[in-house]
Amino acid sequence: MGFDPGTLVYDERGLLPVIAQDHASGDVLMLAWMNADAVANTLETGRVTYWSRSRNAFWVKGETSGNVQKLVEMRIDCDRDCLLVVVDQTGPACHTNRRSCFYTALRGGAEVEILKPES
Repeated sequence: MGFDPGTLVYDERGLLPVIAQDHASGDVLMLAWMNADAVANTLETGRVTYWSRSRNAFWVKGETSGNVQKLVEMRIDCDRDCLLVVVDQTGPACHTNRRSCFYTALRGGAEVEILKPES
């Protein structure tokens, strides 16, 4: 019997947060959202599919940019209300052309850019 995405705990909008992590480096790449259909599509195709809250539509990572996320493993947290997708990331994960969306650190009370855009 296969996994049922309906067994996860979604918020009032039918969404749950998803953290993407690079399988090779362990770097945290981004945070996005999925609904049950996006979870099912990701598991079925092996291409990470998110739900875009701003566009109110599915978003297959890399479909337009070419910066594809291939699913290596999906993990469920202890409360079943958050996912970790371990991915094989092609190109930058962030729309700012950086490897990770987490490129600003707080150091000594100031914001410091710790990751430059890829060329």
